[in-house]
Amino acid sequence: MVWKDFPVLFFPSQVTCTEALLRVPGAAPSGCPCSLPHGESSLSRLLRALLAARASLELCLFAFSSPQLGRAVQLLHQRGVRVRVVTDCDYMALNGSQIGLLRKAGIQVRHDQDLGYMHHKFAIVDGKVLITGSLNWTTQAIQNNRENVLITEDEEYVRLFLEEFERIWEEFDPAKYTFFPQNRRRR
Repeated sequence: MVWKDFPVLFFPSQVTCTEALLRVPGAAPSGCPCSLPHGESSLSRLLRALLAARASLELCLFAFSSPQLGRAVQLLHQRGVRVRVVTDCDYMALNGSQIGLLRKAGIQVRHDQDLGYMHHKFAIVDGKVLITGSLNWTTQAIQNNRENVLITEDEEYVRLFLEEFERIWEEFDPAKYTFFPQNRRRR
């Protein structure tokens, strides 16, 4: 697997074409006429690690506006991979956010309702691979920021992050949202 050769990714990533990785299932391969380089990059390695999912993908992300990563998540959903996303309520509505597109595609998304940020940045592929680091899933972070991503199959780390995801997923259940302060006085 690509992440075993490059378990640590550093950004900013060289801008490369990712179209071949993001083909719709069943689409015929075609040559890409774009002028971008077509080699490996930190972004293409991250995409390959995500696209290796066969059963499930859990995402816990503060900011998510990268079109390439958004397309990858939608492709996984189209392939029948169970995708669940936890994000920050303030950042999911920003211009360019992929969260609305993911919801429209039928992907389950939950968000916080607290004053603090849901600031995690991790993904779990098939309950076996952890992808985590400083990277927000934004074009700005991918192309311009000094960021890092670690990809590991360490069972203990995967277990701990999966437990954290499940805890947050349950905490952010929409049935538990409150729309009015609980401590309001009744007259």
